[in-house]
Amino acid sequence: MNIQIVSVGKIKEKYLKLGIEEFSKRLSKYCKLDIVELDDEKAPENLSDKGREIVKDKEGNKILSKIKQNSYVIALAIDGKNLSSEELAGHMSNLAVTGNSSLTFVIGGSLGLSDEVMKRADFKLSFSKMTFPHQLMRLILLEQIYRAYRINCGEPYHK
Repeated sequence: MNIQIVSVGKIKEKYLKLGIEEFSKRLSKYCKLDIVELDDEKAPENLSDKGREIVKDKEGNKILSKIKQNSYVIALAIDGKNLSSEELAGHMSNLAVTGNSSLTFVIGGSLGLSDEVMKRADFKLSFSKMTFPHQLMRLILLEQIYRAYRINCGEPYHK
């Protein structure tokens, strides 16, 4: 399976970079992984609602330009569906069986994802009702994808 992660924002912290590198290396046994890192738009704290939408739309256009037409898109969103690790593994397995060999996970910037990106998504996934920094979310997502492959292959992994 080809897995693409499209994420807004750069990873600056060394400990996150090391974790991302580690799980990327582990995943190379199971899939072809491509991480696309996009620049975030500047968004001052006192931005109006209209300004927030403009920023999300600009980031959304960058995201959409990186998604392959035939890719099954999973958007990470607070209001998405909560799945257990086993349920995510099952979902990914079902996608592979039904011919979806290209899977794209999308992580938005600090303001979230644009309406257009959400419309393009085939599935909305939530890891929690809590908000996580997009840099940390990338590491968490990679770990869960790795866990899903281990589950699907019947290999041991911490519960």
